[in-house]
Amino acid sequence: MTGAVERPLGALETRTAIAEGRLSAEAATEALIERIAALEPETEAWVAVDADGARAGARVLDRGPERGALHGVAIGVKDIFAANGLPWRCGSPIWANRIATFDAASVAMARAAGAIVLGKTETTEFASYKPCRTRNPAAPGRTPGGSSSGSAAAVMSGMVPLAFGTQTSGSIIRPASFCGVVGYKPSFDLIAGSGVAPLARSFDTVGLFARSVADIAFAAGALTGLDLAPENAATPPCPVGLFRSAAWEFAEPDLMAVWETFEADMSASPAILSQPVPAHFADELEGALDLHARIMAVETAEALAHEAAIAPELLSEGLVREIAAGRALSSARRHTDRLSLHRLRARALDCLDRQAVWLTPSACGAAPDWNSGTGNPAFNRTWSLLGLPACSVPLLADPAGRPIGVQVVGAMGNDAGVLAVADWLRRHFT
Repeated sequence: MTGAVERPLGALETRTAIAEGRLSAEAATEALIERIAALEPETEAWVAVDADGARAGARVLDRGPERGALHGVAIGVKDIFAANGLPWRCGSPIWANRIATFDAASVAMARAAGAIVLGKTETTEFASYKPCRTRNPAAPGRTPGGSSSGSAAAVMSGMVPLAFGTQTSGSIIRPASFCGVVGYKPSFDLIAGSGVAPLARSFDTVGLFARSVADIAFAAGALTGLDLAPENAATPPCPVGLFRSAAWEFAEPDLMAVWETFEADMSASPAILSQPVPAHFADELEGALDLHARIMAVETAEALAHEAAIAPELLSEGLVREIAAGRALSSARRHTDRLSLHRLRARALDCLDRQAVWLTPSACGAAPDWNSGTGNPAFNRTWSLLGLPACSVPLLADPAGRPIGVQVVGAMGNDAGVLAVADWLRRHFT
């Protein structure tokens, strides 16, 4: 067995090398710990790195039989997930001293499959919008996005091959776009969410970051029991459409320029459908962004009722406004919005072909300045509202070379199709 790793390996590379006896779990883990020591002072992606615990876990794996699909693969865990014995701060001073005494279901499943929890990654305040300290390693001086800021940055830096994130509005897809990594938001509730601090229960979704689609599919398959592995097809695995969506009004000039070129390149292929989302259903989605924002405000107020009661002075001004907005909505509006949510989700099941996949921007443009916030989630809200699977693939860039992702979205349950198209795009365009 080799004793060190010269470059950061992906999840599948790590797993294969360990299975073939070319690498030990301990050596793979030690290489990542060394990389974190070198890069973390500049990136600030981690709340806590459990170096001793990770080393001990790796040694146990090396002495014992194969644990599961993720045997020896390190993973970062966003700090709204409970991970036994590690901080569980949720990006807030309210929980600055809290240590989790159990594992979130997804963390427990990862451990059961042989994954090594390397530590907790930074999150915005309660996975909302107040930025954390993390810097964008792909675009210096720019935000890494939110709320899964630390997970996206740690994966981009090669400090860990996989990391958990969550998405309520755009908290996986947008950071993946800004940091130039692959981000996957599964179909709603596909990966167990228990043990993850809630923000808006109708939308909160556990997902993953990696540097390749194949690694995403590998890890997601290990957690769900589904066969999500792409087949490396030379042509698109299914018909693909282009859909700018109602969020196009928020597109920034750098996005408009590269997206029009991307559309021209894609439209030259016979794989493109003229209407991936039926026109009549697209019309019904015109109010989806506002609907999502209102329901999210109401459910945020409910999810953080305890924190708002015990330490309102420790909440950011923005989060206080969000909670107040949710509380201020009338009962009639809440009832109407709830019915609209269920109606639109039912319409999506009825109107969209079960195999439908389409492409839309991952974000409004490249990562904005670090001091300006975590970016606008406009291009993500509709798909989070509907609970549809989405994957951001780092294909485009602004004139300065800052990453811009292409968001692959599919009908409910078509996670395999989304990942297959994402993998084809990554191989075709890079």
